[in-house]
Amino acid sequence: MAKSTGSLVFLSIFTLLLSCNLGGHLKFANGMLDQESWCVAKPSTIDVALNDNIQYGCIALGDCKMIQPGGSCFYPNTLLNHASVVMNQYYAANGRNTWNCFFSGSGLFVVSDPSYANCTYA
Repeated sequence: MAKSTGSLVFLSIFTLLLSCNLGGHLKFANGMLDQESWCVAKPSTIDVALNDNIQYGCIALGDCKMIQPGGSCFYPNTLLNHASVVMNQYYAANGRNTWNCFFSGSGLFVVSDPSYANCTYA
């Protein structure tokens, strides 16, 4: 008698759905990534969203001197770079919870430290 694979397929799909949230990120029980991580802007993010992320993050943080001229993270002087720095500062300042890197879907978790030169990502 052959065994039905229907229940095995259902179980696999059910397990896959449980392991991912709607944003496509792995969801952990405590809402935190299980390894050291940083939050950066997705390279495909449009300029308007990058500007919105910078404004939101700078207001919430109360200081964005690091991306101003003369700041440690001013160069490269691009929206993508500046947004990534601010988004990560916000993410780190708010407990590194997965939801603190959402930014309307424009946040991306990375596990390699994006720090460079004098620009240190917390």
